[in-house]
Amino acid sequence: MTPATDAAPSGGAPIRILLVDDHPLVREGVRMLVEAQPDMDLRAESADRVSALAALRRERPDLILLDLDLGADDGLDLLRELLRLDPDLRVLVFTGLRDRELHQRAVELGALGVVPKEQATSVLLAAIRKVHAGEAWIDRKVVASLLQQARRAPQQSDPEQRKIAALTARERELVALVAQGNGTRRLSERLGITDKTIRNHLVSIYAKLGVSDRLELAVYAGRHGLAAPPESTAGH
Repeated sequence: MTPATDAAPSGGAPIRILLVDDHPLVREGVRMLVEAQPDMDLRAESADRVSALAALRRERPDLILLDLDLGADDGLDLLRELLRLDPDLRVLVFTGLRDRELHQRAVELGALGVVPKEQATSVLLAAIRKVHAGEAWIDRKVVASLLQQARRAPQQSDPEQRKIAALTARERELVALVAQGNGTRRLSERLGITDKTIRNHLVSIYAKLGVSDRLELAVYAGRHGLAAPPESTAGH
């Protein structure tokens, strides 16, 4: 890994990171990368479950960079245990495993992002910053799989209908487009509104539906039949 410092935000306390990976070369590469970032602080490194749990209690990190393949230890079991100990913890999966079902399971258990190890260092740094900010960093195919699973879930009487009814036509349209995997730039082009207006709409939508980010919104949309655009968008 080549150290990079692009797009590092200024000000504020550095992101306290715990790295959990059983490969010394990977840990060394990540350490060099993180140490070059003024907004990041690698507090500890662990190679197994026992040392990871001890480091969590000792260092109280903001974010854990977690490999799913830890030799004798199961990364998913460790993920579940880490979040049980600290539900507010941000977990970013950093893995060489290409099993999309495994990635999906990690997200279902509470990971906010998945970065394959073959990605560029700039991608890993961007993902760390996004996940630390509470945003999701997940492959679109994984999101699509989560949506399909949500659509297959039984939908009897929906107690969320009152919340959904509070959405404006424009907000319904935006929800559908987010569920289809559109990013901010594409949303702006499709709707003919500015990025700032989109963000304002999303803040309103999150408050009305009780979700916290676009991933939760996309899954919510699939579960409650909002992934298809409304028949009419008049009146926005």
